Amino acid sequence: MKKKILGLLCGILLLTGCNKTQNDIIKKLKDKIDKLNSYYIEGTLEITNNETTYKYDIDVAYQQDEKYKVKLKNKTNNHEQIILKNNDGVYVLTPSLNKSFKFQSEWPYSNSQSYLYQTIINDIDNDSNKKVEEDKDGYIITTKVNYTNNKDLKNQKIYLDKNANIKKVEVLNKDGITKIKMNYNKVEHNKSFDDNYFKLSGNIQDTKPQTKEQQSNKNLDIAYPLYIPKGTKLTAQDKIDKDNRTILTFDGDESFTIIEQTANIEDNNKVITKDGELEFVNDVIGNVSDNEVSFISNGIEYYATSNTMDTKQLLEVVNSISILPVGK
Repeated sequence: MKKKILGLLCGILLLTGCNKTQNDIIKKLKDKIDKLNSYYIEGTLEITNNETTYKYDIDVAYQQDEKYKVKLKNKTNNHEQIILKNNDGVYVLTPSLNKSFKFQSEWPYSNSQSYLYQTIINDIDNDSNKKVEEDKDGYIITTKVNYTNNKDLKNQKIYLDKNANIKKVEVLNKDGITKIKMNYNKVEHNKSFDDNYFKLSGNIQDTKPQTKEQQSNKNLDIAYPLYIPKGTKLTAQDKIDKDNRTILTFDGDESFTIIEQTANIEDNNKVITKDGELEFVNDVIGNVSDNEVSFISNGIEYYATSNTMDTKQLLEVVNSISILPVGK
């Protein structure tokens, strides 16, 4: 009996010690981030949609009073976008087209974000079943994630060094396969930024749009979705030459329409108001709202809509878009 009681006490002490270690690591991480007035991160971001992995160089900046700037550069085609949040709102800048899109959005708190300290801490706080493990390099915190339009993403692993600095974040699907990977290559805490760094006007001046001649030489190769819901097929393909636009109509059990056209370059940076939320669509940051998805990739503007499909289903179609043809 004494041996059983002794064993039970040892187990309780061991469990208490584990909980203390877990709480200590999380507290150390949160305290470190709470004390920051600002930070700057350089890293690499990989996102896998279907069987394609898109790779980006990413620069992230934060300053107190909810100011954020995220610069993304696609490693394959050098396409750049900037997400900017300041006191005036949330913007997505597309330098190559001299366009800025303004969103009425709760970004970055509307979804998990693997590249922002604040949303990572939110995920840790919101998961009562979070887990901390120790490995040879430091610690791994596992939590649930919240990706509104992609419920297949279930968990994330947050890799810390021995000093509780975030080094890497991996987001996994329900099968435990990594779909998003963010590497924190260079981090500066309490960095100073100039007065224009988080202003729309200051970022517009730094952009370099394509010339209209460059854009006019861009051919509109019709892109088709590789995923089409069962019972649905392409029934019409209408080309409007004067607008360099093609309308693809898919009818059946799940009907939808895709419009593709060469995007216009503005003479002066134009701010366009958008409803909906920011979302990675295909290889860029796009706009997602109820039953509508739009994005601009490589100088081509895509718009998809459906009266029968929900947003998640429509995103599955849009994320499968390829220049490879499909049969009617």
